[in-house]
Amino acid sequence: MKPEVVIIGGGLAGSEAAWQIAERGIKVVLYEMRPKKLTPAHHTDKLAELVCSNSFRSNMLDNAVGLLKEEMRRLNSIIMKCADKSQIPAGRALAVDRDLFSQTVTEQILKHPNIKLIRDEIKQLPYDKPVIVASGPLTSDSLAKDIIEKTGSGDLYFYDAAAPIISGDTIDYSKTFWGSRYDTDGADYLNCPLTEEEYNIFYNELIRAERYKRKEFEEEKYFEGCMPIEVIADRGPKTLLFGPMKPVGLYLPDGTRPFAVVQLRKENKAGSMFNMVGFQTSLKWGEQKRVFRLIPALKNAEFLRYGFIHRNTYINSPKILLPTLQFKNNKNVFFAGQITGVEGYVESAACGLVAGINMTCYIKGYIIPQFPKETVMGALINYITNYEREYQNKDFQPMKANFGILPPLDTKIKDKKLKRKIYSERSLKEVNNFLSRNKTAMKF
Repeated sequence: MKPEVVIIGGGLAGSEAAWQIAERGIKVVLYEMRPKKLTPAHHTDKLAELVCSNSFRSNMLDNAVGLLKEEMRRLNSIIMKCADKSQIPAGRALAVDRDLFSQTVTEQILKHPNIKLIRDEIKQLPYDKPVIVASGPLTSDSLAKDIIEKTGSGDLYFYDAAAPIISGDTIDYSKTFWGSRYDTDGADYLNCPLTEEEYNIFYNELIRAERYKRKEFEEEKYFEGCMPIEVIADRGPKTLLFGPMKPVGLYLPDGTRPFAVVQLRKENKAGSMFNMVGFQTSLKWGEQKRVFRLIPALKNAEFLRYGFIHRNTYINSPKILLPTLQFKNNKNVFFAGQITGVEGYVESAACGLVAGINMTCYIKGYIIPQFPKETVMGALINYITNYEREYQNKDFQPMKANFGILPPLDTKIKDKKLKRKIYSERSLKEVNNFLSRNKTAMKF
């Protein structure tokens, strides 16, 4: 009898890992503490709930995260299947109807004959059986404490923030225009322009606005890729014009370029909800309403969800994990998802996919295959497990998919488009070779 696998956490990584293992004929017990115990960021009991943006970012092969999606599709990713089914227009990005997406994932997991879902909190690592820890960046205090004690990883963390969501029927569309920067993504973004005077008023009120204070014992460490808008603004009056409010590549109907722009992206297919792109924030809720309504098109905006901030916990993976994602001191224990130091929805799910395949090989007695570093998936795993050795830096930080973590090409290429194209071709070739070399382990 093959032992059943315990998976802690029903987020993107946990759901993907459960699917990969179950599809290969092994029983899985998936523990998700919601709704019995909620987190500061989750609002539903659905699996794979998207707590921040509804965007999975670029869907293009000339972008590292778009390439990672294609790698996952070729490996039978349930997260990618559900994301593709719940896709809504977002130009070159893969955005989803967040409710439809999480509902679809939940339904697929619940109906799989090899997966049993238990709604309960796991407070300690079960060392006596195969387990994948995919409890995410909002791991409960009890489990986090047990992980820290057993791994000696230390209390590593950074702060993460989410953007507000606005009711579509409260936007003043007469003060907006549809379009994407350089017209590359079609007309999938609703743009809210500001004049120089309007921008200055907005900026001055933003930097004065009251924020939620961190706890005294916690150092403020934001992940650069999810910086709160007010923290960006603190760096200077012009910083927002080179960040989330940049007008570059956008033109008003009369052909002129606005001084600043706030972009809104649909949250659902109906277009009844819009996300303020790049406006993740730690402002108090009343201040969000006051300041963000200074944007002309949002003067009467109704906020369906205010932006928020929360602490994300992650382990010191380079010190405690093997390249297989196994805990060095107990090979029964695997880690997956954002708790390992990968950052982003797609990256988290990809890590879960690798952990699921590796756990299957471990249980069946196969040699655990190493994903090629030339793939984005393999490069991410290499980054979090070999960081200190390969990057010669002790300050381990979370990482999103990017071409910079892949091995360099054999020849230097100055043309960026051509360089990305070659990276992409090399990666997909390596994925196909990997599947051919490991037919037994990959079979599902």
